[in-house]
Amino acid sequence: MLAFDNNQASFHSVLYNKIPQDHTLVLINENIDFSFINPLLETSYCKYYGRPAKEPELLIRISIIQYLYNLSDPEVIAEANLNIAYLYFLGINPEDDDKLPDPTTLCKFRNHRLQECSVDDILQEIARQCVDLGIIEGKSLTIDSTHVEAGTSQHTPERVMKKLAQNIQGTLEEEHGSIPEEINQEIPEVRDAEDYREAKTTMKSYLEEMMIQIETLGEMPQIPETKAMMDIAKDILQDPKFLQAKGTRSVIDRDARVGHKKKNHRFFGYKVEFTMTVPEYIITAVHVGNGSYVDGTMFEKLLERTKATGMTIEELLGDKAYFKKEILDRIQDIGATPYIPISEMAYRVDERFTYNKDSDEWFCEQGNKTVKKAHKKRKSSQKEALKYYFEKETCRSCPIRQECVERNRPRKILEVGANAPEFFEHKEFQKSDHFKETYKKRASQEWKNGEMKNFHGLGCARGYNQLSMSKQAKFTALAVNMKRIANLLSSSSDSHGRIITNLMDNNPKQKTSLTIAA
Repeated sequence: MLAFDNNQASFHSVLYNKIPQDHTLVLINENIDFSFINPLLETSYCKYYGRPAKEPELLIRISIIQYLYNLSDPEVIAEANLNIAYLYFLGINPEDDDKLPDPTTLCKFRNHRLQECSVDDILQEIARQCVDLGIIEGKSLTIDSTHVEAGTSQHTPERVMKKLAQNIQGTLEEEHGSIPEEINQEIPEVRDAEDYREAKTTMKSYLEEMMIQIETLGEMPQIPETKAMMDIAKDILQDPKFLQAKGTRSVIDRDARVGHKKKNHRFFGYKVEFTMTVPEYIITAVHVGNGSYVDGTMFEKLLERTKATGMTIEELLGDKAYFKKEILDRIQDIGATPYIPISEMAYRVDERFTYNKDSDEWFCEQGNKTVKKAHKKRKSSQKEALKYYFEKETCRSCPIRQECVERNRPRKILEVGANAPEFFEHKEFQKSDHFKETYKKRASQEWKNGEMKNFHGLGCARGYNQLSMSKQAKFTALAVNMKRIANLLSSSSDSHGRIITNLMDNNPKQKTSLTIAA
């Protein structure tokens, strides 16, 4: 049952006057309205049955403190008992330490009450309030992704299958009381195998045969946990990428994948993609994928979340990974300008050629122009391409004809991708001083990545699946947003006065009781 507490401050609330007025938690509490959280999560609780539950708003506030100061569940509750600023932010009287939840409540709240979309809504609503308060005044948005290491190590496919076999046998022994003699318990040792292909085949055959032996026992209804463990093993084996070492690499964290940060830098874990305002550096939307996630896949979702905050977007900055026609077109559809460097994979045209969009003609460095074009499909990729033809006689008499000779024939055909004319304009824009100066703003995304990793625990996953990682990333974004909001308010605020007076003005729920402390 969800019970809404009516917090009444006591005489001891005068201790709140010791908190500096520019403290991060004080500035957040005075300027950000969290009252939307209880209605947002109301459907996750039962109003009429069960014991009274801790308010979602209280638990979200505790989670903000937790990620703001990079604390574990037990640590944040222990610190809240001692830190007067924490108690103030949580709306708890200094002597009412019994109103703090047990650390296990935080875990249950994240796993059972808090959905991934709920954290998205909270992040979006906070950003919307920043727009309404005038904190977000800029009209530039950056997008990028950063990698996060999994909380467990990766293993080869044969090691994963060995661990699955051990888990199935252990679960069977626990449920059945013993492992029947019909089951082959001799797991092959493949650690020192010279041929890794043979090792994978051997272990796969053993695991499949062992599961068949268990199924023939005819006791599956009595061993549900073993059956569930076998279903997991079957799902892993059915993935065609598994034996290629591109699928599951850990039994503990089955969602984590191997990804590439750089050409020679691999990691095992997840990728966090987010959009951020410039120059306020407020994160507006976050998406988490596994390590093999391709940047820009969820661009539309991130953009829609950002637009829902009410922010006006006039510039969108990203690296080469976002140089895709669908992304460029979407940015232009909303009336914004893309500041994204050209990717050589998407656009390759010899520098000796220029394009005139009005006449739809290409010109070589000698001033010769194309006279016709044709459409074709490339055999290798089946993608559409364009063929532009130069006038044959003009090319034949060209003074640099020898440089254009291919296979002893004059080069009179220029073949480009279907989007090359449009990309050529973007390439010319990229050369401008305005583009180069504006693009410098994107560097802020890199140090925001470093801030979240080095100071707020985003360098490594706390949980063991993608949903847990998603919640961690979004709470981390929420925490750094709070810190940034406080910094912006602190630098621009010229108000003075006592905390209790401000609290009475901004928190009607506590007005009556705080008159004692005032």
